[in-house]
Amino acid sequence: MTGSTPSPSRRGRRRTAGAAAVLAAAAATAVLALTLDGPGNRGGRADGPAAPAGEAVPAPADESVLALARRDASDPLATGRADAPVVMIEYSDFQCPFCGRFARGTLPELLRSYVDKGVLRIEWRSFPLFGKESEQAALAAWAAGRQGRFWEFHDIAYGEPRERGTGAFGAGNLVAMAREAGVADIGRFRADMASAGARDAVRRDREEGYGLGVSSTPAFLVNGRPILGAQPTAVFREAVEAAAKAAGR
Repeated sequence: MTGSTPSPSRRGRRRTAGAAAVLAAAAATAVLALTLDGPGNRGGRADGPAAPAGEAVPAPADESVLALARRDASDPLATGRADAPVVMIEYSDFQCPFCGRFARGTLPELLRSYVDKGVLRIEWRSFPLFGKESEQAALAAWAAGRQGRFWEFHDIAYGEPRERGTGAFGAGNLVAMAREAGVADIGRFRADMASAGARDAVRRDREEGYGLGVSSTPAFLVNGRPILGAQPTAVFREAVEAAAKAAGR
Protein backbone atom coordinates (compact mmCIF):
# COMPACT_ATOMS: atom_id res chain seq x y z
CA MET A 1 0.00 0.00 0.00
CA THR A 2 1.29 3.49 -0.86
CA GLY A 3 0.53 6.83 0.75
CA SER A 4 -0.39 5.34 4.13
CA THR A 5 -0.02 7.45 7.26
CA PRO A 6 2.04 5.91 10.06
CA SER A 7 0.27 5.33 13.35
CA PRO A 8 1.16 7.64 16.30
CA SER A 9 3.23 4.85 17.87
CA ARG A 10 5.17 4.31 14.64
CA ARG A 11 5.75 8.05 14.27
CA GLY A 12 7.03 8.17 17.84
CA ARG A 13 9.44 5.31 17.21
CA ARG A 14 10.69 6.96 14.02
CA ARG A 15 11.21 10.27 15.82
CA THR A 16 13.18 8.63 18.61
CA ALA A 17 15.21 6.57 16.17
CA GLY A 18 16.02 9.60 14.03
CA ALA A 19 17.03 11.68 17.03
CA ALA A 20 19.13 8.86 18.44
CA ALA A 21 20.93 8.46 15.13
CA VAL A 22 21.91 12.14 15.10
CA LEU A 23 23.24 12.06 18.65
CA ALA A 24 24.96 8.71 18.17
CA ALA A 25 26.82 10.05 15.14
CA ALA A 26 27.88 13.10 17.13
CA ALA A 27 29.02 10.94 20.03
CA ALA A 28 31.10 8.71 17.76
CA THR A 29 32.78 11.73 16.22
CA ALA A 30 33.40 13.30 19.63
CA VAL A 31 34.91 10.10 21.04
CA LEU A 32 37.24 9.81 18.04
CA ALA A 33 38.29 13.44 18.35
CA LEU A 34 38.99 13.10 22.07
CA THR A 35 40.94 9.88 21.50
CA LEU A 36 43.13 11.51 18.86
CA ASP A 37 43.63 14.64 20.94
CA GLY A 38 44.60 12.82 24.13
CA PRO A 39 43.24 12.78 27.70
CA GLY A 40 43.77 16.48 28.39
CA ASN A 41 40.57 17.46 26.64
CA ARG A 42 38.30 14.76 28.02
CA GLY A 43 34.95 16.12 29.16
CA GLY A 44 35.30 19.41 27.29
CA ARG A 45 36.25 22.79 28.67
CA ALA A 46 34.19 25.92 29.00
CA ASP A 47 37.20 28.13 28.43
CA GLY A 48 40.36 28.09 26.34
CA PRO A 49 40.72 26.87 22.75
CA ALA A 50 37.82 25.04 21.17
CA ALA A 51 38.03 21.29 21.69
CA PRO A 52 37.82 19.12 18.56
CA ALA A 53 34.75 17.31 19.89
CA GLY A 54 32.72 20.52 19.72
CA GLU A 55 33.96 21.50 16.28
CA ALA A 56 33.26 18.07 14.82
CA VAL A 57 29.50 18.09 15.30
CA PRO A 58 28.01 20.22 12.50
CA ALA A 59 24.94 17.99 12.17
CA PRO A 60 22.06 19.62 10.29
CA ALA A 61 18.76 20.24 12.02
CA ASP A 62 16.59 17.13 11.98
CA GLU A 63 12.81 17.37 12.27
CA SER A 64 12.69 14.45 14.70
CA VAL A 65 15.13 16.20 17.01
CA LEU A 66 13.53 19.62 16.63
CA ALA A 67 10.25 18.06 17.75
CA LEU A 68 11.76 17.36 21.19
CA ALA A 69 11.53 21.07 22.08
CA ARG A 70 8.46 21.44 24.29
CA ARG A 71 8.03 25.21 23.88
CA ASP A 72 5.71 25.34 26.88
CA ALA A 73 5.45 28.97 27.98
CA SER A 74 4.55 27.87 31.51
CA ASP A 75 7.56 25.54 31.93
CA PRO A 76 9.49 26.76 35.01
CA LEU A 77 12.53 24.73 33.94
CA ALA A 78 12.93 26.76 30.76
CA THR A 79 13.99 30.33 30.07
CA GLY A 80 13.47 32.50 27.03
CA ARG A 81 10.57 33.13 24.70
CA ALA A 82 8.52 30.05 23.83
CA ASP A 83 8.56 31.20 20.20
CA ALA A 84 12.30 31.93 20.05
CA PRO A 85 13.83 30.86 16.73
CA VAL A 86 16.46 28.74 18.50
CA VAL A 87 15.89 26.22 21.28
CA MET A 88 18.73 24.63 23.21
CA ILE A 89 17.83 21.52 25.19
CA GLU A 90 20.29 20.74 27.98
CA TYR A 91 20.63 17.33 29.66
CA SER A 92 22.50 17.83 32.94
CA ASP A 93 23.29 16.46 36.38
CA PHE A 94 23.87 18.74 39.36
CA GLN A 95 26.82 16.60 40.48
CA CYS A 96 28.50 16.74 37.07
CA PRO A 97 31.59 19.01 37.26
CA PHE A 98 31.47 19.82 33.55
CA CYS A 99 27.80 20.80 33.86
CA GLY A 100 28.86 23.19 36.60
CA ARG A 101 31.62 24.56 34.40
CA PHE A 102 29.08 25.26 31.65
CA ALA A 103 26.66 26.87 34.12
CA ARG A 104 29.28 29.21 35.54
CA GLY A 105 31.28 29.96 32.41
CA THR A 106 29.08 29.78 29.31
CA LEU A 107 25.45 30.03 30.38
CA PRO A 108 25.64 33.66 31.58
CA GLU A 109 26.98 34.71 28.17
CA LEU A 110 24.23 32.84 26.34
CA LEU A 111 21.62 34.50 28.55
CA ARG A 112 22.98 38.00 27.89
CA SER A 113 23.65 37.63 24.20
CA TYR A 114 20.75 35.50 23.03
CA VAL A 115 18.06 34.67 25.62
CA ASP A 116 17.56 38.28 26.73
CA LYS A 117 17.32 39.34 23.07
CA GLY A 118 14.62 36.81 22.24
CA VAL A 119 16.81 34.69 19.98
CA LEU A 120 17.35 31.66 22.23
CA ARG A 121 15.22 29.55 24.53
CA ILE A 122 16.90 27.09 26.92
CA GLU A 123 14.99 24.04 28.14
CA TRP A 124 16.45 22.06 31.01
CA ARG A 125 16.21 18.29 31.22
CA SER A 126 17.16 16.49 34.44
CA PHE A 127 19.59 13.68 33.68
CA PRO A 128 20.87 12.36 37.02
CA LEU A 129 23.69 9.91 36.43
CA PHE A 130 25.70 9.81 39.64
CA GLY A 131 23.51 8.07 42.18
CA LYS A 132 21.25 9.12 45.01
CA GLU A 133 22.49 12.69 45.47
CA SER A 134 22.09 13.42 41.76
CA GLU A 135 18.55 12.06 41.90
CA GLN A 136 17.71 14.08 45.00
CA ALA A 137 19.12 17.27 43.50
CA ALA A 138 17.00 16.76 40.37
CA LEU A 139 13.88 16.30 42.48
CA ALA A 140 14.75 19.38 44.54
CA ALA A 141 15.25 21.47 41.43
CA TRP A 142 11.84 20.43 40.13
CA ALA A 143 10.29 21.27 43.51
CA ALA A 144 11.94 24.70 43.48
CA GLY A 145 10.49 25.22 40.01
CA ARG A 146 7.01 24.61 41.39
CA GLN A 147 7.46 27.88 43.27
CA GLY A 148 9.09 29.70 40.36
CA ARG A 149 12.63 29.43 41.71
CA PHE A 150 14.21 26.76 39.52
CA TRP A 151 16.85 28.99 37.92
CA GLU A 152 17.76 30.57 41.25
CA PHE A 153 18.19 27.06 42.70
CA HIS A 154 20.17 26.05 39.59
CA ASP A 155 22.57 28.96 40.03
CA ILE A 156 23.16 28.20 43.70
CA ALA A 157 23.60 24.45 43.13
CA TYR A 158 26.19 25.17 40.44
CA GLY A 159 27.59 28.25 42.14
CA GLU A 160 30.80 26.53 43.17
CA PRO A 161 32.49 23.18 42.47
CA ARG A 162 31.21 20.48 44.84
CA GLU A 163 32.70 17.06 45.44
CA ARG A 164 30.50 14.28 44.13
CA GLY A 165 29.02 11.83 46.62
CA THR A 166 30.18 13.71 49.72
CA GLY A 167 26.79 14.87 51.01
CA ALA A 168 26.90 18.26 49.26
CA PHE A 169 23.47 17.42 47.83
CA GLY A 170 22.09 15.72 50.92
CA ALA A 171 18.58 16.56 52.10
CA GLY A 172 19.63 19.26 54.57
CA ASN A 173 21.86 21.03 52.08
CA LEU A 174 19.16 20.92 49.41
CA VAL A 175 16.72 22.62 51.77
CA ALA A 176 19.37 25.25 52.57
CA MET A 177 19.87 25.84 48.83
CA ALA A 178 16.11 26.19 48.38
CA ARG A 179 15.95 28.79 51.15
CA GLU A 180 18.84 30.71 49.61
CA ALA A 181 17.11 30.53 46.23
CA GLY A 182 14.05 32.26 47.69
CA VAL A 183 11.71 29.27 47.85
CA ALA A 184 9.02 30.67 50.11
CA ASP A 185 7.19 27.58 51.36
CA ILE A 186 9.73 25.02 52.51
CA GLY A 187 7.04 22.63 53.70
CA ARG A 188 5.57 22.59 50.20
CA PHE A 189 9.07 22.25 48.76
CA ARG A 190 9.71 19.13 50.83
CA ALA A 191 6.34 17.65 49.84
CA ASP A 192 6.85 18.43 46.16
CA MET A 193 10.33 16.96 46.24
CA ALA A 194 8.92 13.68 47.61
CA SER A 195 5.95 13.61 45.25
CA ALA A 196 5.11 11.25 42.40
CA GLY A 197 4.97 14.32 40.16
CA ALA A 198 8.63 15.05 40.81
CA ARG A 199 9.67 11.46 40.17
CA ASP A 200 7.61 11.30 36.99
CA ALA A 201 9.11 14.56 35.67
CA VAL A 202 12.67 13.42 36.29
CA ARG A 203 11.95 10.00 34.80
CA ARG A 204 10.44 11.60 31.69
CA ASP A 205 13.53 13.73 31.14
CA ARG A 206 15.90 10.84 31.74
CA GLU A 207 14.00 8.52 29.41
CA GLU A 208 14.04 11.19 26.72
CA GLY A 209 17.81 11.45 27.07
CA TYR A 210 18.34 7.70 27.04
CA GLY A 211 16.14 7.47 23.97
CA LEU A 212 18.52 9.88 22.25
CA GLY A 213 21.56 7.91 23.31
CA VAL A 214 22.76 10.39 25.94
CA SER A 215 25.29 8.60 28.14
CA SER A 216 27.22 11.49 29.69
CA THR A 217 26.58 15.05 30.77
CA PRO A 218 26.26 17.76 29.79
CA ALA A 219 24.68 17.08 26.40
CA PHE A 220 22.91 19.70 24.30
CA LEU A 221 20.71 20.00 21.25
CA VAL A 222 20.69 23.40 19.53
CA ASN A 223 17.83 23.29 17.02
CA GLY A 224 18.70 19.67 16.45
CA ARG A 225 22.48 20.05 16.39
CA PRO A 226 24.14 18.02 19.15
CA ILE A 227 26.95 19.45 21.27
CA LEU A 228 28.56 17.08 23.75
CA GLY A 229 30.41 18.25 26.85
CA ALA A 230 31.14 21.67 28.34
CA GLN A 231 32.63 22.99 25.13
CA PRO A 232 34.09 26.51 24.87
CA THR A 233 31.60 29.35 24.73
CA ALA A 234 32.55 30.00 21.11
CA VAL A 235 31.16 26.59 20.10
CA PHE A 236 27.76 27.47 21.54
CA ARG A 237 27.79 30.96 20.06
CA GLU A 238 28.51 29.54 16.61
CA ALA A 239 25.75 26.95 16.95
CA VAL A 240 23.16 29.48 18.12
CA GLU A 241 24.06 32.03 15.46
CA ALA A 242 24.02 29.40 12.70
CA ALA A 243 20.63 28.14 13.87
CA ALA A 244 19.24 31.69 14.09
CA LYS A 245 20.50 32.44 10.57
CA ALA A 246 18.91 29.26 9.26
CA ALA A 247 15.65 30.33 10.89
CA GLY A 248 15.82 33.70 9.17
CA ARG A 249 16.98 35.76 12.16
